[in-house]
Amino acid sequence: MATVIGIDHIYITVSDLARSRSFYDTVFKAVLGFRSNTFTLGGDPHVQYYNRHFGYVLRPARVAQAHEPYAPGLHHLCLRVESVDDVRTVAAGLNAAGIAATPATLHGDYAPDYWATFFTDPDGVRLEVTNYRQERRERHDRWDEPAG
Repeated sequence: MATVIGIDHIYITVSDLARSRSFYDTVFKAVLGFRSNTFTLGGDPHVQYYNRHFGYVLRPARVAQAHEPYAPGLHHLCLRVESVDDVRTVAAGLNAAGIAATPATLHGDYAPDYWATFFTDPDGVRLEVTNYRQERRERHDRWDEPAG
């Protein structure tokens, strides 16, 4: 059996590439430290943001309709940072850059140590940044131990 070791890339379609590029330049490059490049595929311009772990690619939409998070498809994308302080830093950085992000808040109904900030891209795609929680760390570190 092959083991998935991570997400390689995520593609999202956007209604206005220039508007979304400006937004994601702020989110991924200015606040989260990603790098970016551009390329053309199938005649369409693409913008890729990437760090050591994965890529997030913008491409022009071919259908004009609003994103609906409760229709089949993507509900939201959650990015993980190392610590609660990092969640606070991201929320503050987004807000300072003019992106309306919620304050970093404890969501104890999700998990006892679940801190997150939430914000939305120009097409209505919901994004979240959360901390690397203890349950996730234990799952990672104890994967090869017998269950139970």
